[in-house]
Amino acid sequence: MRTSWRQYANDHPRVVDAALIALLLLAESGTATLNSNLPDAVGDLGWSSALPLAAAASLALLWRRSHPRAVVVFTALCVTAMGGVGYLITPLNLAPVMVALYELAMRVPGRTTRLYCVGVTALIVAASVLGNQYGYPWPLVILSPIFFLPLPVVLGATVQLRARHHVTEERLRIARELHDVVAHHMALANAQAGTAAYLVRSRPDQVQQILTELTGTTATALRELKATVGLLRHTDDTSSPLEPAPGLGRLPELTASFASAGLTVEVTIDGMQQPLPPDVDLAAFRIIQEALTNVTKHAEVDTAGVRLSYRDNRLTITVDNHGKPATVGAGFGLIGMRERARSAGGQFRAGPRPEGGFTVVTELPILSR
Repeated sequence: MRTSWRQYANDHPRVVDAALIALLLLAESGTATLNSNLPDAVGDLGWSSALPLAAAASLALLWRRSHPRAVVVFTALCVTAMGGVGYLITPLNLAPVMVALYELAMRVPGRTTRLYCVGVTALIVAASVLGNQYGYPWPLVILSPIFFLPLPVVLGATVQLRARHHVTEERLRIARELHDVVAHHMALANAQAGTAAYLVRSRPDQVQQILTELTGTTATALRELKATVGLLRHTDDTSSPLEPAPGLGRLPELTASFASAGLTVEVTIDGMQQPLPPDVDLAAFRIIQEALTNVTKHAEVDTAGVRLSYRDNRLTITVDNHGKPATVGAGFGLIGMRERARSAGGQFRAGPRPEGGFTVVTELPILSR
């Protein structure tokens, strides 16, 4: 429901503006009428002296997206005029300025927004103090602007910070996908090409099959790269359709691709297989893919083992080889596997085996978080 309302607001900004302005005018007219009914001299102000200023400040919000600085200044001048003629400035009077400051905080660097906030706050407080001809208690005169005007600036800065954090996470996720796709398929293609070069004279009958598999490897790499780069496009862009994210259902296909490069992968399953949440399924597949890719790149062995253990709502993945100690480079493979495990709510550890070789162990939750 929240997403649908947010989408509607993005698609119909003028409707949202009209509703906002109507609410502000209704609130302002109520405040002005209340002031007009106050006893003694305060009631002499009447509702008509404040309502035009409130209406002007509210209507100015229509231009807050295109001219955020000017709208902040204009709305602040309207409220300053209210305080100057003797009105007690309340949060309702400040509402147009707060909306304008929030828009400014969303569109302009933080220092500029803070300077505008300090400036308009000082202006409104000064006008309210100088125009306090009816003897309002001074805390009522100055506290509302001082307390309420910084709130939209803080809120806008928080929203901006969260948005930047989300963008950073999305970039890291796409970077991991690109690394896994490129590293796996390039390592596999390199191994297949090397095998074909080695057998071209002694076993020419096998070279054609290996070259066919090499073509399939590069085609798959291009297809996955296109799908991953498609994540960078707008979500409404359907010109670059994405494939379903890979999961453990493609594990046989993955192990077969390594077999064509000369690495035999033995898969063992303990416990009853269970369906995994999409993010966990993708993380499990990519971790196995990267671990096996590291075996082909760094370990001088022709076999590797993959064990999937389903127990107590946890999936434990163990990928190891039994050759001599592997020489692991300083790339991003282990870092990416650890990040994937943590992003799916799991744990990751890796290291050399005492008897030789290398082991990667990942624990992932079976149930959705």
